[in-house]
Amino acid sequence: MTGTGSDRSPRARLRALRPESFGADPTGERLARIHRSPNFADGIFQNPEPARRGPSGSGVEFAKIYFDKEGRSRRAPTGTIPVHPTTVADLARPPATGLRLTWMGHSGVLAEIDGHRVLFDPVWGDRCSPFPFAGPKRLHPVPATLAALGPVDVVVISHDHYDHLDLPTIKALATTDTVFAVPLGVGAHLERWGVAPSRLRELDWNESTEIGDLRLTATPARHFCGRGLRNRQMTLWASWVVTGPAHRIFHSGDTGYFSGFKDIGATHGPFDATMIQIGAYSEFWTDIHMTPAEGMRAHLDLQGGAPAGVMLPIHWGTFNLAPHPWAEPGEGTVEAAAGAAQRIALPIPGEPFEPGSERLPDHPWWRSVARAPSEGWAAPAPAGGDAGTVPAPDGDADPSSGGPGTDTGRGAPEAARTP
Repeated sequence: MTGTGSDRSPRARLRALRPESFGADPTGERLARIHRSPNFADGIFQNPEPARRGPSGSGVEFAKIYFDKEGRSRRAPTGTIPVHPTTVADLARPPATGLRLTWMGHSGVLAEIDGHRVLFDPVWGDRCSPFPFAGPKRLHPVPATLAALGPVDVVVISHDHYDHLDLPTIKALATTDTVFAVPLGVGAHLERWGVAPSRLRELDWNESTEIGDLRLTATPARHFCGRGLRNRQMTLWASWVVTGPAHRIFHSGDTGYFSGFKDIGATHGPFDATMIQIGAYSEFWTDIHMTPAEGMRAHLDLQGGAPAGVMLPIHWGTFNLAPHPWAEPGEGTVEAAAGAAQRIALPIPGEPFEPGSERLPDHPWWRSVARAPSEGWAAPAPAGGDAGTVPAPDGDADPSSGGPGTDTGRGAPEAARTP
């Protein structure tokens, strides 16, 4: 009903002015369900283990590191990032093993599992920002249009930060028949953007939903949420388990390391493949993002403590969100895998691969477009073997000499900006 006093209240008028990209606050039964959640206390969602959400330490010290000229040059690729142009032909043939993954960049992965298609954290926009003219800009093109992916059975969202929940992407997918599986509270954003409530599966931690032959379970993560100016922590964040008749996979979303990975593995694992966040970490926000070494530890926890399955490193390479060198997450993952004797996949963005095949993409492709460290690249080594070094080539490429890496869209890093 229009014209009521409540509609003319200052709060209602402010809501009407709220940018569409900010989404919507949970209300009604959704809000009541949030208040009933065992993971909601003191007015906000709580982490499974204590975690500082914002940056720690001195802001001056952070600024020195983040804006250091030498550091800035290493946070950008030196040339064009290689991309496999995923085509309809790539995806038309069913995976021989029943499981195929295609990393679309950052945390976006298309998983073809036991005859179903699951799309995790799709971000097809140019910037992970509430505004189209500012914020971290994509460093490489999306490998495929959404239409080229073909029908998607379910879109899975880990949390509502801009580099995981993208307004233009969701609005495009809202015109399809796909179902959306999201953490509790996130459905309010999607409904504002045109997704019908009947197509939402909104889950608290350890709740599951069935879609076709798949069972999707929202599992704990150690992170935070928020899209607007106030960041009231009224939407949940999650990792995800997808179990099919013959395969099971895990997507970490964004998370700091915590002991709960062992519980997730004991309940739902072991996994044929895990997709693990290993980028955008910093000593200034150690609780909410993992380093490559912590990501490997999480993978091993999920597998019962021993190397098993395949780990796909995600949440790196596509956006500049932290002060570490652009190539460091990839290098760190190679080193961690060698030390753990664990199989990893290193596809270029858009390159499909099957975790069950004998041959995995394993070439450190980023080295051709990154400034080499002064000590040279660590030599690729067999899992569990010793790594030597490859000398740096004479004269690193000038990071200002062109290619999509030269426009990094540098904004505040993820944990230091309005998410």
